[in-house]
Amino acid sequence: MKLSEIKKHLSSAEAVNFELEDGTKVPEHFHVTEVGIVTKQFIDCGGTVRNEKVANFQLWDADDFGHRLKPGKLLNVIALSEKVLGMEDLEIEVEYQSQTIGKYDLAFNGKDFVLLAKQTKCLALDKCSLQPEKPKTEFVNLQTENQNTCTLGGGCC
Repeated sequence: MKLSEIKKHLSSAEAVNFELEDGTKVPEHFHVTEVGIVTKQFIDCGGTVRNEKVANFQLWDADDFGHRLKPGKLLNVIALSEKVLGMEDLEIEVEYQSQTIGKYDLAFNGKDFVLLAKQTKCLALDKCSLQPEKPKTEFVNLQTENQNTCTLGGGCC
């Protein structure tokens, strides 16, 4: 989800709710402790230099049970980030604490924002020894209606 999309959803939302893909809710007293830009420069395993830039939201589940983030407040923080940091319409990456800090993509299910698990992958399959998975072949039954039409020496076997 891009920054423009979350702003659109927040502009008509009654509440800001996050949940994990399995339906587990982020406690409603969470804080958005950071809205920023994360830039990553790296070289993949094929030797290609790559640059990534994302809008980063960090969610924190605090012991502040009286806290409840309103859509307008989050929109104000995003607007300030755009103004002060020069944040562009970037893809959003969400950091959320579980066993360790997890990084998630973001989706919207019509009511709640959904944290989608991110996966690692090889970015240089064409240069790496790994090959993409080949499509599986489906076997077809090639028997004819008259299975007994073949005779010994008849050239059909």
